Amino acid sequence: MKTNRRLVVFGAYGHTGRFVVSELSRRGWTPILSGRDAQRLATLARTLPALEQRLASVEDPASLDRALAGAVAVINCAGPFLDTAEAVIQAALRSGIHYLDVSAEQQAVLDVHERFADAANAAQVTVLPGVGFYGGVADLLASAALGDWPEADAIDTAVALDSWHPTAGTRLTGERNHHPRKVIERGELVALADPPPSREWTFPAPFGTLAVVGLPLSEIITISRHLPCDEVHSYMNLAPLTDLRNPDTPPPVPADAHGRSAQIFMVDTQVRRRGEVRRATLQGRDIYALTAPLVVEAMERILTGRS
Repeated sequence: MKTNRRLVVFGAYGHTGRFVVSELSRRGWTPILSGRDAQRLATLARTLPALEQRLASVEDPASLDRALAGAVAVINCAGPFLDTAEAVIQAALRSGIHYLDVSAEQQAVLDVHERFADAANAAQVTVLPGVGFYGGVADLLASAALGDWPEADAIDTAVALDSWHPTAGTRLTGERNHHPRKVIERGELVALADPPPSREWTFPAPFGTLAVVGLPLSEIITISRHLPCDEVHSYMNLAPLTDLRNPDTPPPVPADAHGRSAQIFMVDTQVRRRGEVRRATLQGRDIYALTAPLVVEAMERILTGRS
């Protein structure tokens, strides 16, 4: 692991994939550019001529095997993950390397846990879905807030975005993913109420008190796997959902030297147990850009034995 610094980024030419490639390079890793679209892969490779490119398709297991050959891990950034996760994980297991993805899709993350836990253990590799802004951040905040408590009565998370300019991948995932959303009630995964619950949430500055609506994403699944809790719910403020539902909302555009957009976010998690409340909050800029250091840090900890 100390000498092999090569990792495959599947979907490297996508919006989030480009951030991941940049973050890997910044930390001294050697990304291998991979994906299903030959033209987009070649276009990216022209801007990064020192990096190897490997075309691969989820419908062609042999191409995935070639794409992963000689790497120590693969980071899957190619959504919808309902369509890509299974094939890339199977290739990672055949190659004996670690797999991480950045899926916000509940059903895709649940499928990974249910289908591949035994195989990953048998192969002695890590298979870790949902390591992105949606999924990973709320789980980390809930874990931090839980602290030394052995369990919680309830975990509530609210996300505030000042805007949401969705990528093409986000829109494609929304069109593809029609599975009912899930929350945890009475310790079990159950369908979200229809219509979803709404409430007011008081965020720290600069957001303040906002109306929010139930919008559970992959954090519900990841939390359910390792944090004992009777009730887990997630919410989002209304302004970004209006942006997301408007087909004319443009994709994000770079607003600084790192390629981040001007979007600001806050994730506020509250954990309750026996009348006591603990809170953990994260704020920053650009939900897509944040995913890159999150998934790369997780990968580094796995590869260096710090997980």
